[in-house]
Amino acid sequence: MSQSPLELRHLQTLVALADGGTLAKAAERLFVTQSALSHQIKLLEGHYGVALFERNTKPLRFTQGGNRLLSLARQVLTMTADAEREIAQWVSGRTGQLRVAVECHTCFDWLMPAMDTFREHWPEVELDLVSGFHTETIALVEQGQADFAVVHDKPPKRPGIATEHLFSYETLAIMSPKHRYVEKDYLQPRDFASEVLISYPVDDDMLDVVRHFLAPRGIKPKRRNAELTVAILQLVASGRGIAALPEWSVHPYLERGYVISKPLGAKGLKCELHGAMPESLAEKPFMRDFIEKVQEGAR
Repeated sequence: MSQSPLELRHLQTLVALADGGTLAKAAERLFVTQSALSHQIKLLEGHYGVALFERNTKPLRFTQGGNRLLSLARQVLTMTADAEREIAQWVSGRTGQLRVAVECHTCFDWLMPAMDTFREHWPEVELDLVSGFHTETIALVEQGQADFAVVHDKPPKRPGIATEHLFSYETLAIMSPKHRYVEKDYLQPRDFASEVLISYPVDDDMLDVVRHFLAPRGIKPKRRNAELTVAILQLVASGRGIAALPEWSVHPYLERGYVISKPLGAKGLKCELHGAMPESLAEKPFMRDFIEKVQEGAR
């Protein structure tokens, strides 16, 4: 039998294709170009003599041969991550402290599962949430009151602070299925001028829709606040206004038809979350593993 061309990067590509559904999303997740991924796929297909997935389906549909390699990829990558984690724990010790500060109300939807998984692998690391919502989470890290801060957008460089991109997401306009904008393909900033924006009780610069979509065009809609996501959605569903929320926070309600969504702008409003931590902790094995768990949980 000829030598297998399979490398870890090929396995990571297969998993990213399956999870992302498209070549573009897979490339974005792996921080490589689409042409680089295409080259990897052609290499594997040439070696095995089979197509790995059907080209004209969205999301990508793997063939029988592709599914077999995908199953192998998931098994090998899980085993590799487990082995590397255990080795890191032997080398560096298993103890530490990780206090997490967040500035968004909806972050708990993906953060709590990631924290639960992290605790299973690092039971002796003291993991905790800094109570409350904070507008200056990085300041808490600088002051030694937090070890990891979740922030919107890439923060400017600060002495002693390391940052890392966690994941990208889309903020969607959310409205009642009976709203007058229901036939629009997407909303423009001026569509909000005569609407009530229903949001969390935070400053304007904490809201993606205001900071990146409305404020640059000088649009200042009326505001109504609610503490909980479900309360915001109830007001939206009853026709009291429009909300703008991250896709992960509204997915179950969209599936049930309780509310509907529209892109913000023709290309959608793409946003980012980043993590900030002391440089002294950035390369600690438990910190690297925590970041990986967050990134995996958001996919």
